Amino acid sequence: QVQLVESGGGLVQPGGSLRLSCAASGRFFSLNTMGWYRQAPGKGRDLVATITRGGSADYAESVKGRFTISRDNDENIVYLQMDSLKPEDTAVYYCHTDATLVTGAGFLANNYWGKGTLVGVSS
Repeated sequence: QVQLVESGGGLVQPGGSLRLSCAASGRFFSLNTMGWYRQAPGKGRDLVATITRGGSADYAESVKGRFTISRDNDENIVYLQMDSLKPEDTAVYYCHTDATLVTGAGFLANNYWGKGTLVGVSS
């Protein structure tokens, strides 16, 4: 099993910055792609950014040039640096990973989600 714990959310004014962190723990063979998703009030959960174990990143069009995803493979942490925040970035941000576990039957791939951290952007 893999546990994901997000931190770093809060309330910030438009144009401000926040840095989210997500720490993974548990018994796993490897963490493959890690990423951030967000869910605004009354809307579905949308992709924000993902990063592979090798460091290849992908972003939603709405955050390109403002958000930067990174990861520390030794510490099993993924970060999301959010700059030039806008009111429309207000949402609960969720960490996600697909992990490879070792079981008695061999390797098993599974998806895991954190519980989310709230980001609010308002003047």
